[in-house]
Amino acid sequence: MADDSLASHRRDPIKSSVGNVAAQRRRQNAATVGKERRESLVRAKRLCRVGATGDGDVPVEENDMMTDEEGFLLEDQTSSAVKELKSAVAYQGKGAMQKRVNALRELRRLLSKSEFPPVEAALKAGAIPLLVQCLSFGSPDEQLLEAAWCLTNIAAGKPEETKALLPALPLLIAHLGEKSSLPVAEQCAWALGNVAGEGEELRKVLLSQGALPPLARMMLPNKGSTVRTAAWALSNLIKGPDPKAATELIKVDGVLDAILRHLRNRKDEELATEVAWVIVYLSALSNFATGVLVKSDALQPLVERLATSNSLQLLIPVLRSLGNLVAGDSHTTSTVLIPGMKSQVNGVVKVLVKCLKSDHRVLKKEASWVLSNIAAGSIEHKQLIYSSEAVPLLLRLLSTAPFDIRKEVAYVLGNLCVAPAAGEGKPDLIKENLVSLVQRGCLSGFIDLVRSADIEAARLGLQFTELVLRGMPNGGGPKLVEQEEGMTRWKDTNSMKTKT
Repeated sequence: MADDSLASHRRDPIKSSVGNVAAQRRRQNAATVGKERRESLVRAKRLCRVGATGDGDVPVEENDMMTDEEGFLLEDQTSSAVKELKSAVAYQGKGAMQKRVNALRELRRLLSKSEFPPVEAALKAGAIPLLVQCLSFGSPDEQLLEAAWCLTNIAAGKPEETKALLPALPLLIAHLGEKSSLPVAEQCAWALGNVAGEGEELRKVLLSQGALPPLARMMLPNKGSTVRTAAWALSNLIKGPDPKAATELIKVDGVLDAILRHLRNRKDEELATEVAWVIVYLSALSNFATGVLVKSDALQPLVERLATSNSLQLLIPVLRSLGNLVAGDSHTTSTVLIPGMKSQVNGVVKVLVKCLKSDHRVLKKEASWVLSNIAAGSIEHKQLIYSSEAVPLLLRLLSTAPFDIRKEVAYVLGNLCVAPAAGEGKPDLIKENLVSLVQRGCLSGFIDLVRSADIEAARLGLQFTELVLRGMPNGGGPKLVEQEEGMTRWKDTNSMKTKT
C-alpha cells in the first residue's frame, strides 16, 4: 500500500525545492547501509567460525592467511570431504548416524578454516543436495546443527554461491520452529541471515516462503545469543527497498515490546546493537512502523543509549534510528519532540552534542543531520539548539570538517536563522540568530559552499548568502558578503542559474 512507503520529508524551510531530501536520505540509508556493514565489523553476511553452541575446533587467527598451495590443498580436502559425506548419507548400516555426523563435521571444519572458505569446491562436488538431505525432519540435533553450519558458510560466499542454497531454504525456515532446539534454530537463522544479506531477489524468496514470522518469534524470549542472531537476520530480511516486510514485522504480536526491552538491556550491547539495526530499517522504510515506534516512546531508550554507550557499533544504528524518527513529517516530529517539554528536547540535543564531539566522522555527520531536522521545526526547537553547546561545535565543523559534514552542518545553521513558513511563502528571518552567527564567522563557510560542484550545497550557500544580503541590519549585508569575496560568486552563480 502507498501508506506503507516512506512519505516523509526533510523539514527544510530555507529550501522548498528539495522537500523530499529526507525521504530520499532514509531510503538511501536503507539501501546502502548493507554495503557499509560489509566493510565494517558488523557485516551483512557472516562466516560462522564458532557455532551456535559456542563450539569450534578451528583456530581462527592461525588460518586466515593461506598460500596458494595451502588453498589448493584445502579445496582438494573439501572435495574429498563431500565425497565422504555422500558415502555416509548412502550408508544404512550400524553407526550410520555417527558416520554422517563425522562427515558433516569434517566438511564444516574445512568450510570454517579460512576467511575465504572453499565454497566453490564444495558446490562442484555436490554438497547442497547432501546437506538438504541431512536437514530432513527426524534427524538428530547434532546432524541438523552441522548441516546448517555448513550451509551458513556456503551462504557467506559469492552471490552465485549464496543462490545455490535455494533448495535448502524451506527446510532452514522450517527448523526455526518451536519444535527445534535453540542451537539448531539459531544456526538456521544465521544461514538465512546470510541469504537475506545477499540482495533483494533472495529477500523476496525468503519472505514468500514465510521466513519472517518464525524469525520474529525468535526475538521474543530473553535468550541472548539466539535473539542476537534473529535480530541480525531480520535486519537483513527487512532492509527493502519494499517496505512491506518492515510493516509486517512491527505487526507481529510481542515484537515491539521485545525490541524496546532488548534495546534497554544494559548487560548486552551486542544484542542492543542488532536490535538498533532492526529499528533503523523499520523507521527508514515504513511509515506505519515509524508511527508505532513514535507512539511507543522508542525515543527514550535511543537517547539513553546515546548518552551512556561508547560503543561505535551501537552508537551508529542508534543515532541513525533517532535521525529517522526525527526526520518524519511535521506531525511525527512534533510527536517525537513535543513542544513545551524542554527537558526531553534538551536530552536529545545533549546526546547529539556528544556525537558532534566524537572523533568519528559518521557520528558527526549523522548528528548534524538529526539537528538539521530539529532546527527546521518550531521556534522553541530552534532556540533550544541555538542556546546549547551544539552551536560553537557546529561553527567549528563548518570551517574545518570534510565536505559531507560541512553540508549537513550548513543545514542546521541555516535553519536556525529562519522561522517556519506559512504555506509556500518565504520564511521569516530570525534576525537575532542570523546576526549572531554571522558575527561568529559562519558566512565564509556558506560562501565556500557556493563554489561547490555539489548543486544542493551550492544552492544552500546561495540561500544563506541571500539571507545575509536582505537580513543584516542597516543594509550591511552586501558589504559583509563582499568582504568575504562572495558577491562576485553569488552574482555569477545566479546568472548561470538564469541561463540554465
